Amino acid sequence: MVATPAEARSGKGHRDENFPVASRLIRPRHRAAILAFYEFVRTADDIADHATLAPADKLALIDRLEATLLGRSNEDPVGVALRAQLEARALSPRHAQDLLTAFRMDVTKLRYRDWDDLIGYCSYSAMPVGRFVLDVHGESRATWPANDALCAALQIINHLQDCGKDFRDIDRVYIPLDAFAAAGASVNELGADRASPALLGAIRELARRTGDLLRASKPFSAGIEDTRLALEVAVIQTYAERLVGLLGGRDPLSQRVHLGKAGVAGFGLLGLSWGASHRVGRMFAAGHKPQDA
Repeated sequence: MVATPAEARSGKGHRDENFPVASRLIRPRHRAAILAFYEFVRTADDIADHATLAPADKLALIDRLEATLLGRSNEDPVGVALRAQLEARALSPRHAQDLLTAFRMDVTKLRYRDWDDLIGYCSYSAMPVGRFVLDVHGESRATWPANDALCAALQIINHLQDCGKDFRDIDRVYIPLDAFAAAGASVNELGADRASPALLGAIRELARRTGDLLRASKPFSAGIEDTRLALEVAVIQTYAERLVGLLGGRDPLSQRVHLGKAGVAGFGLLGLSWGASHRVGRMFAAGHKPQDA
């Protein structure tokens, strides 16, 4: 019997994610806030994905987390910790609340109509994560459109990587229904050991559209004032571009579409190199020195 949000945790931590979370590139003074946000969000995500909890119980636990976040109770440590970080920095709980909206959607909404419907979900499930990190760093909200494109791309990449598992385990499908129809595929094909040519067509079309998002997010890191955050974003952008390439040529039902340790290291270095070169050009063009690392 799961009685508290903590009891619903999967055991997954920030080092288990597909993309860096508060890596060593992030300034130490910002890591505590980002990790507090992560722990709160991971707890809510694990509640929404719990295999045996009834939907009503999941929603009740998510509501309980929100009550702690907003200071209506002190029952849940992850809510108390994030609330303290927000108060210390005079930040709004809005981004965390938006993510709770996404997790409630995960409990109640199992299918998405079309691309716009999916992007609407990403506006709650993904974009607020980057916006929170930008706010912690005091970055301009002019960076939000590029952030939103990158965060939505990361979310859809994750959906495509796990499309078979999500369908089999929790009957949740993020590939839009009109994408199945256009490719002549069916939702039930996600339960197979290998994707049909039609299903691969749907997945590759989603990967192509995700590539469009990554092209829109390409200038993101160059627009960030904090050098270390800019380099982290450059690394994430590079990871994402590689994964979209894999999804364009592999079958996520039967083939690995994640980067191994060597791939992560190699593309991390490529991202750092790309990000650093763009920072140098930006600094010379602006006529100012980089912030201290």
